[in-house]
Amino acid sequence: MKRSILTILLALIFFSIPLTKGNAYAVIYKEEWYKLFHTHYQQYPDDCSENIFWLEKAAKADYCNPQFLGFKVETEKQWEKYRYLFQMHINLKIIEQYMRMGRIYDKKIVLFYDAPYKDEYQRNLEKTLACYETALYYWTEAKVWYEKANESKFRFLFIEARQNWEDERERIFTGELNYEKICTREINRVKKNLEELKQMDYKY
Repeated sequence: MKRSILTILLALIFFSIPLTKGNAYAVIYKEEWYKLFHTHYQQYPDDCSENIFWLEKAAKADYCNPQFLGFKVETEKQWEKYRYLFQMHINLKIIEQYMRMGRIYDKKIVLFYDAPYKDEYQRNLEKTLACYETALYYWTEAKVWYEKANESKFRFLFIEARQNWEDERERIFTGELNYEKICTREINRVKKNLEELKQMDYKY
């Protein structure tokens, strides 16, 4: 009896709520997809996967009209460099997310007493390896857009409203930012650890 009364009350409350028009809108443009990307102090695999999804959507989407960027674009050359920098930046962020995800499963050092758990460590390291190899692929993509943004015609043109993107371009130019070196080093280390795990025998 009490349950049926509660059900009726809940139904009355539900149907008494007025139907109002929501503020939902379709996410279409690169800038809109990019706004959905966010990082946490403590990131878990699902957080990384979600961010990679938003960033890959952003990478494939069209740019919005330059008048809606939130800063002034006065020439086609500025608009062109902005697009190259943005695509470079998105690929760098995808790399970061794959590297973060890889580190979640990574086992930096393999020791003799890891033998009883070698199958689990091996599965995790295979996930790590896949993440680092994917990150390396996106580095080749980022380099394509970096080279476009670093062409001589843009030498004295800076998108000050996106200074952090310009900083990334400059760091790639100077070699300070080199994910090929980082990813290759990590891939080789993970492969070495995987080989050590495969050769382990559990004798105790």
